[in-house]
Amino acid sequence: MQKAIEKAKALIEAMEYIRLFRGKIVVVKLGGSVLDDLELRKKLLTDVVFMATVGIQPILVHGGGKAITKAMNESGLEPQWVNGRRYTDERTMAIVEHVLVHDMNKSICETINELGCEAMGLHSLGSCALFAEPLCYTDSQGRKIDLGLVGEVKTVNGTLLKTLCANGTIPVIAPVAIDRAGGKLNVNADSAAGKVAAAVEAEKFVSVSDTNGILKDVNDPDSGVTSVTEAEIKQMIDSCVINEGMLPKVEACLIAIDGGVKKAHIIDGRIQHSLLLEIYTDQGVGTQIVK
Repeated sequence: MQKAIEKAKALIEAMEYIRLFRGKIVVVKLGGSVLDDLELRKKLLTDVVFMATVGIQPILVHGGGKAITKAMNESGLEPQWVNGRRYTDERTMAIVEHVLVHDMNKSICETINELGCEAMGLHSLGSCALFAEPLCYTDSQGRKIDLGLVGEVKTVNGTLLKTLCANGTIPVIAPVAIDRAGGKLNVNADSAAGKVAAAVEAEKFVSVSDTNGILKDVNDPDSGVTSVTEAEIKQMIDSCVINEGMLPKVEACLIAIDGGVKKAHIIDGRIQHSLLLEIYTDQGVGTQIVK
């Protein structure tokens, strides 16, 4: 009986948030081990389907870097990195597209459909929501550094995404964009997700990975930051508290917030129901970033 009462209390607590977010768009970026562990991924997608069932309109953007690297190694290609970006030639692009579209995106959509919601994959081999321009770096001497078929998202088809959400379909976006000439560009999934959130005026942006938010001390797992402002984030970046793997996630959150999203979150998808805990409970998990 006590367990049943506790479940009822949890539902009552969630009711306020269900009312608050009903009809609102929430953009969820999936990355890290959440994608590689099929059982973990299904549990997380079950939470996404729950969100859709009680009235939230979720949009998913997924990565797939580890799977791409594995596929490249199996094909005898050694990944090359330039300023943290994967150099992408024609052969690499073929592998990137196959992994992200045929393997990752298709599998995520199939799981969502099996769980009772309708999903639509948006990518370079069908309807594409991301449009990009080639990304070039300039070194300290002013020389341009070629990254190959790597792009930066410039525009997002927000109208298409909003229409799908309004019709009860969950858009699932792979980070392969189209350029002006109709070519394909490999884009960073984190920054793409932030721009998607801004384009659809999302209520929330949630980055789900295998890290439990921002830490004041990377060597102390108990030094987590529960809530932080944009100004405080920039101070932490300048002082190198935030660096390496966390930086792209934080930058995605800042892109979303600068684009008008009210709150952004970084949570650990390995924690059971972390997505639901962040949205539907008073305590939440991970780190919340606000303007």
